[in-house]
Amino acid sequence: MLILTRRVGESIRINNDITVKVLGVQGMQVRLGVEAPEEVVVHRQEVYERIQADESQEVRHGL
Repeated sequence: MLILTRRVGESIRINNDITVKVLGVQGMQVRLGVEAPEEVVVHRQEVYERIQADESQEVRHGL
């Protein structure tokens, strides 16, 4: 895992077309902005896991 330190207003770049910018920090929360092409799906981890679990249940139930 690559570990980076960024300050508010600073960004990281992923490939040529994805930018993640630190918008703010309040206590233990970090506010991030993600700029990505429309075809790139971006989810918070817990949302992604819920989607995967729902899709897995659909496959098991033949939906």
